[in-house]
Amino acid sequence: MRSMRHMTIDVSTRFSFTLPQPVDVLLQFEAAAIPEQTVLNAQTNLGCGDDCVRVSAQDDIGERIWIHASGAFDVSYSASVDINRSLPPLGSLQKLDLHQMPGEAVQYLLSSLYCPAQRFLSFVTDTFEGTEGGARIEAIRDWIAENFKYEPGFSNQSTTALDSFVERRGICRDYAHVLVTLARASGIPARYVSAYAPGVTPQDFHAVAEVFLANPEGEGGTWQLVDATQMAEAGEVVKIGVGRDAADTSFLTSFGECQFAGMEINVSRRADAR
Repeated sequence: MRSMRHMTIDVSTRFSFTLPQPVDVLLQFEAAAIPEQTVLNAQTNLGCGDDCVRVSAQDDIGERIWIHASGAFDVSYSASVDINRSLPPLGSLQKLDLHQMPGEAVQYLLSSLYCPAQRFLSFVTDTFEGTEGGARIEAIRDWIAENFKYEPGFSNQSTTALDSFVERRGICRDYAHVLVTLARASGIPARYVSAYAPGVTPQDFHAVAEVFLANPEGEGGTWQLVDATQMAEAGEVVKIGVGRDAADTSFLTSFGECQFAGMEINVSRRADAR
């Protein structure tokens, strides 16, 4: 049985940084224009003129913006996003056999910088025995909720899923990394998703996971969102970008010295349109 969730989410973002000398910076902060979400009334202010170049992001979900600049830099963005996403019951979805896995999903079975999936093979076998597919993902999500503490300021940009597993605390980035890692160790492709979502406390760029399971309506597979923090509903998540882990989806990647000055994000649900 499939359900559809229709919701309009309003997003506004402001952040600023200073580049002491000419530096290349890669930004990714806009809601992705993809079939499951329609971006309405979007406005981006960068002030970089001809030195801004747009390129496709990972898996053609969203865009990145190259900037070559120096000095103080301010970014603002606002949009309304109409979400119309298919949400079959997660626990009912089956796992695809590995030999049936399409090329797009294979990379998301493998270990990556922050997600050393191979280190967790015996753990997932012992801990989640008797579950598979979407039921395995639900069991992983619930295990994280029961065993982890959401604690801002504890982790940093070098924290891996293994570090978080040992410490049992962190923020949405760490929760997503652990879920992605345990899913991959279970033979289920999983990718990291940067997003906006209402109800996130404190409000910030949010991180969730997306797992690839059998399509209940036909052949092949379907990507399904899962929030290990359980702060965001899948039908209200606005995708910005996806990747192997946080390294692929950072809202700001600087290829030189960059002094970050601050950020403000507001996300709200408008109303059910249906």
